[in-house]
Amino acid sequence: MDQLQLTDFDVDQQLLSLPGVSLLIFTSVGCASCRWAKDQLPKQSLPIDRLCWIDAEENGGAVQRYGVFHLPSLFVVRDGEFYGALRSTMSADAIIIGLDQALSRAPEELP
Repeated sequence: MDQLQLTDFDVDQQLLSLPGVSLLIFTSVGCASCRWAKDQLPKQSLPIDRLCWIDAEENGGAVQRYGVFHLPSLFVVRDGEFYGALRSTMSADAIIIGLDQALSRAPEELP
């Protein structure tokens, strides 16, 4: 599974141009759940093409635009279309269910 580190400067451009399903994850080094996610999510068999990481401490513009209120925060993008927040626990099964639910909704505009 591919992994990208995104910033305020390239998050929208990258997400609009990437094919397939991307899971955008806002994290912070001071967050224990975020450290667990960065370690464990790449090892899980998720039906996505890539994990896109964004450091919430360093990228306040993206945090504000995406309405991030807690960490880690996950968002779903497929083929340049935004499917909103993924609300689930960090288990592979819960994420897969959340992805199915998110991708069954109509896409929205990127924030």
